[in-house]
Amino acid sequence: MVRLAAAVALVALAMLACADGQRKAPTVMVAILVRNKEPYLPFVLSRLSELHYPKSRMALWLRSDHNQDRSLQVLEAWLAEYGSSYRSVDAVLNATTPPLRSDETSAIHLSPSRYRAVITLKEEALAAARRLWADFVWFLDADVILHDSTVLQRLIDMEKPLVAPMLRSHGAYSNFWAGMDQDFYYKRTERYPVIYKHKEQGCFAVPMIHTCVLADLRLVGSDGLTFVYSKMAVPRGPENDDVITFALSARQAGLEMYICNQEDFGQVPIPLEPPEVVSKERLNIVNMKLETLLEWPPLPVVPALRRFLPPPVEKTTLGFDHVYMIGLARRQDRRQRMLASFDELGIDAEVVEAVDGRQLNDSFLSERGIEMLPDYRDPIRDRQLTFGEIGCFLSHHGVWQDVLAQGHERVIVFEDDVRFQPYFHYQLEQLMDEVEALRLDWDLIYLGRKILHSNEQWVEGARRLVRPDYTYWTLAYALTRRGAAKLVREQPLRKMVAVDEYLPIMFDRHPNAVWMDHFRERSLLAFSASPLLVHPIKYTGEPGYVSDTEDAVTIGACVAGSVDQHTCS
Repeated sequence: MVRLAAAVALVALAMLACADGQRKAPTVMVAILVRNKEPYLPFVLSRLSELHYPKSRMALWLRSDHNQDRSLQVLEAWLAEYGSSYRSVDAVLNATTPPLRSDETSAIHLSPSRYRAVITLKEEALAAARRLWADFVWFLDADVILHDSTVLQRLIDMEKPLVAPMLRSHGAYSNFWAGMDQDFYYKRTERYPVIYKHKEQGCFAVPMIHTCVLADLRLVGSDGLTFVYSKMAVPRGPENDDVITFALSARQAGLEMYICNQEDFGQVPIPLEPPEVVSKERLNIVNMKLETLLEWPPLPVVPALRRFLPPPVEKTTLGFDHVYMIGLARRQDRRQRMLASFDELGIDAEVVEAVDGRQLNDSFLSERGIEMLPDYRDPIRDRQLTFGEIGCFLSHHGVWQDVLAQGHERVIVFEDDVRFQPYFHYQLEQLMDEVEALRLDWDLIYLGRKILHSNEQWVEGARRLVRPDYTYWTLAYALTRRGAAKLVREQPLRKMVAVDEYLPIMFDRHPNAVWMDHFRERSLLAFSASPLLVHPIKYTGEPGYVSDTEDAVTIGACVAGSVDQHTCS
């Protein structure tokens, strides 16, 4: 009776016209299947609550069973708070099912009975949307982290029969296929990275979309959509794959599938595979939260669900004596992002106020005896040092001096414009375990850098360490007290080069022999993580890229009058 009443209400709403002639928002049924998604649900449901779309035009269809975590409790708490805001709620939350089905070996095992259950439930959802006369049905996975609160309205406005926002992951995995082989399975194509990496932007017809799919049920062809192999007009492809069957049914119905990548719409985790376990989802959500911070505010959680969040991570210095983070005071956006990242990763770091190149001038350098290396010219831009590069060098130099003053034996130094690789904490731990196992004698280990040569040599017996060649950037590195002493002892402020030129000079791998001759003790024992553990937030030339070192006034420019004097003040 409840479902019938909801259907009647939706039909009545669809038939009524507003007095001023404006159209009402289309009706949308949101279908979500949930199993062992507790780490994601507070964020997924909070974002659903905050979508900029009228809840009175949305119906919820939720199913959950065979859980080993608190997924049911999260759903119940959310529905108790927000369920009444929606046009209707059809929720079956089964607390009596066992953790595993009879043919499952683990909670992530995609057994035949599990495939059959998913196919059955999705087909039921599709039928429910049709009974409700919903204009659209939105199949939304319970681990999709959406960034844009207008995404539903934007998908509707794209006016595509079947459409999905492109979701990224911490690998190359996404929610679309750009190719399908003759057996209807995934086919690697050159088109995929073009779409995934935003080399072209827009909505693209593709053979497969999944995970976050909006289907327009107003189209006549939508009657042919199905997840059940036997219900297709001409059964084709594998019988037990819901997403392939749905895609093939759309093809038979003459309905194109589209993936849209105009912006960073959201994220999806890479599916777990045996022998991985469900507990790894807690690590995956941390990765996704860190990626969110690169472009968006921290993921919101509505008050009703905050009790389901894990307790704050206990902060440590990652097995080192100290952790430094260098950042400009005027770059509060970067600082807050880094501090939020440290909170997620459990890193106890000291914020070091970077020397701001905007506050420097030629007189400042002269008063402190800071001199540029004779005949120094940037090897790429053919210019002198900028005040930003000088400020950067002074910032790192100050950290090296502090390491010596405090007597730290091993430290990590971060800059404030880094993105962390997934599972950073554990990768760093494995890296340092390898350093210990090899009994490596080291002064500096790059954790993030720009690799300029591809023929670097592996450390003998290592799986995670290489001997770096000429290298740019000082994004992050581990440093010993002996290494700091070597870097300071050469008095680099009297013959300054860019800091990322200085380090290769000091480990004797710089291509400019004339520059190297100015430094006598080039004995820094330098190594690098491989793969790297951090990368820059933005690369040169990418939208939004800003450099406080490169895009600054050069030495002597103010004296020479080659720039506006206001810039020099």
